[in-house]
Amino acid sequence: MAQEKLNIIPFGGLGEIGKNMMALAYGSDIMIIDAGLMFPNEEMFGVDFLIPDISYLLAKKENIKGMIITHGHEDHIGALPYILPQLDCPVYTAEFTGKLLSSGFKQRRMKDKSKLNIVSHGDKIRLGSFTVEFFPVCHSIPDTTGLIIDTPLGIIVHSGDFKIDYTPIIDKPTDLSRLAQLGGKGVLLLLSDSTYVELSGYTPSEKVVSDVLGNIIAGASGRVIITTFASLISRVQQVIDAAAKHNRRVFITGRSMKEIGRVALESGYLVAPQGIFCQSDELRYLAHNQIVILATGSQGEPTSALVRIANGDHDQVQIVPGDTVVISATPIPGNEALINKTIDSLFRQGAYVVYDKLAQIHVHGHGSREELKLLLTLVKPKFFIPIHGEYRHLSLHAKLAEDLGMAKDNAFVLQDGDILELGREKGEIVGKTPLKDIYVVGSRTYALDSAVFRDRKQLSQDGVVVVVTVIDVKEGKLVRKPDILSRGFVDTKDGQRLIKQSQEVVVAGLKNAPKCLSDPDAVDAKVKTLLANFFYKRTHRHPIIIPITVEA
Repeated sequence: MAQEKLNIIPFGGLGEIGKNMMALAYGSDIMIIDAGLMFPNEEMFGVDFLIPDISYLLAKKENIKGMIITHGHEDHIGALPYILPQLDCPVYTAEFTGKLLSSGFKQRRMKDKSKLNIVSHGDKIRLGSFTVEFFPVCHSIPDTTGLIIDTPLGIIVHSGDFKIDYTPIIDKPTDLSRLAQLGGKGVLLLLSDSTYVELSGYTPSEKVVSDVLGNIIAGASGRVIITTFASLISRVQQVIDAAAKHNRRVFITGRSMKEIGRVALESGYLVAPQGIFCQSDELRYLAHNQIVILATGSQGEPTSALVRIANGDHDQVQIVPGDTVVISATPIPGNEALINKTIDSLFRQGAYVVYDKLAQIHVHGHGSREELKLLLTLVKPKFFIPIHGEYRHLSLHAKLAEDLGMAKDNAFVLQDGDILELGREKGEIVGKTPLKDIYVVGSRTYALDSAVFRDRKQLSQDGVVVVVTVIDVKEGKLVRKPDILSRGFVDTKDGQRLIKQSQEVVVAGLKNAPKCLSDPDAVDAKVKTLLANFFYKRTHRHPIIIPITVEA
């Protein structure tokens, strides 16, 4: 009897940053790793975020044995509230991630949380043909796990998001001894984080940031306002420790930071001295050199606490001369303009701003090139799939494996939807499952086509013109001049004259095509053509034209 092959199918996260989700299939058994979201680009007007297309999995729903969530970042858990009700499978994750999921389920009023199972590092679970062992990896959020997956064909190691930090502020270092042990036994396949493959050397330890933050707080004569990622609990711990050391109280502002901080405090991942936190009413009478403010907004998000402070829209905190603002994060690609705008606004109001170009006030949570090489060297996999990254990251990571001696045919650069079939001796891409972009707007999901975004882009750039034409179908004539309304197309001063001229264009054009006046659909088409040509000749713009023809 021929041996079954192992199939690896990514649904997100390969060729893009975010939306991480992957399935492993052996025989009729399927296990899933992660279910994340991705934030939209600037051309996805009106979209909150994107989630993976699970059509392939829904067709095989009865074969799914379970889902593993490696850690609590949104690009790994954010799609779960939308996907889990459809797949209806058990979910396994570590304690802190589970608490974040439970909190999210509660906020979305999801009733059934019984499928959420909490595991610890070292635990093993059975999912059909797969036995999964959880091992600790160091990242920028507590309880991140790597996976050791025992399959009938051999061992698979999934790194999760990881870095190698020997002196983490909280949580455990990446378990290198367990990885070396596996490498000595033989590993069939390694799937490894590629996010920072472009950076040479090693990612610095979180401990480096503690001294810098401590010196900034010690030297500040006024308030210190610090922004970082809400989920970066180790950084929040560093801020609390530094504030306590220098006799300052901590005020937290920003919904996500308050919620994640609450979860971390309740579960013991965050430790705070009694009385360290202060409320908004205490800000009024505490001396400025007794205050540290922790705020969301490290990426310049328009509704975040720091941006509202920078814009003068925050109801509890306003910038005053003498304030020191610390942006303890590096910009996510694409966010640079938003962050620079925020920094400029803070400087204009008299604050002194410390950011990544001025001091090492942030270290990221992913391994740099030497750490990726160390993982490959320890695990010694026969096959390799770089994961979590844009296409250049995956390609560079595969090249790194080849430089370390891996056969070129054994390193697979996959893209979302590819179906890799792996045996003991070789693997090949045997097909591709079609994937649509699934967009979330509010609480609903849509599979919008590109035409929708083309229209939205056109609306944002050129505006809209609505034309109401009233016709007498029996007589085949116009009842009156059309009513034309524009929004976002021309300003009021120039617009009135242009609109009057456009009315005359419609009247003249319809008179020259009298047959149209007996058919509302023909009038719509004619009006659209007449005005599209007229507006472009006069303005070189293409507004969306919406003709409405009414029969008298």
